[in-house]
Amino acid sequence: MDHIAWMAWTWQTGIFFAVLVAGLTAMTLLALRRPEPEKRGALGILTRRGDRLFISLLGGAFLHLLWLGLFGADLLLIASALSLFVATAIFRWV
Repeated sequence: MDHIAWMAWTWQTGIFFAVLVAGLTAMTLLALRRPEPEKRGALGILTRRGDRLFISLLGGAFLHLLWLGLFGADLLLIASALSLFVATAIFRWV
């Protein structure tokens, strides 16, 4: 276990990675069962579900980093709520 001792494994970290793996698994199964054609959204680029998931994950990460830089760790749940809103908007309109 010494080779992963550098990482601060907490229950929150475990939940994050479990949700990430579950989301990727769900997207893979959904793509296999019901493939979707590419669609051109508000950004003007062709995307599929996986592309929109990737964009929303990056957006959420950058939003959390921006929140931490501006406001610190206080009320980090607000950044999480904003990230969910942004992800919903990305899946809906991008």
